[in-house]
Amino acid sequence: MTDGHPDPLALIARGLAVFPLPPGSRGPGRPGWQRECLRTEEEVRRLWRLGDNIGIACWVNQLVGLDLDRHPDVDGAQVLADLCAARGESWPDTFTVRTPHGGVHLYFRAPGGVVIGSTSGGRSRLGPGIDTRGPGRGGRGGYLIGPGSVVDGKRYVVEVDTGIRALPTWLADLLAL
Repeated sequence: MTDGHPDPLALIARGLAVFPLPPGSRGPGRPGWQRECLRTEEEVRRLWRLGDNIGIACWVNQLVGLDLDRHPDVDGAQVLADLCAARGESWPDTFTVRTPHGGVHLYFRAPGGVVIGSTSGGRSRLGPGIDTRGPGRGGRGGYLIGPGSVVDGKRYVVEVDTGIRALPTWLADLLAL
């Protein structure tokens, strides 16, 4: 299912449930997307339409995503690097996806017993240029756009192909609701 198109099967093989986003889109375009997650190769082969972008629901997958945006006035990756340095922590080594506009998404496993929500507009507790996507409460969490998806003619690309690590405790403490 690759041939230049997003490959939801690669994410299913990683143990992630996915849902389709309209081709070229970053948004689900309809309510109820939280209940449309596909968990098996059989479901994807039966229900996926060629060209769909990939959504990865944080609640279903118990994921936390750090969306490090890059704008002329702020670089979320630099903000996180400065935060790590100030706390004596190293840059988190986890599955990482480069976004079409030069940012990155860092994927983490959500810690049990901690509620982490979603933020946008660079207003997370981590600093400017950093958005969060979390499981939230009761199935109302955010989602990440999966690698291979295409927006504005540009692709989301895996940059660090490693396992999805647990969210470091110090980050969980800063993000907990």
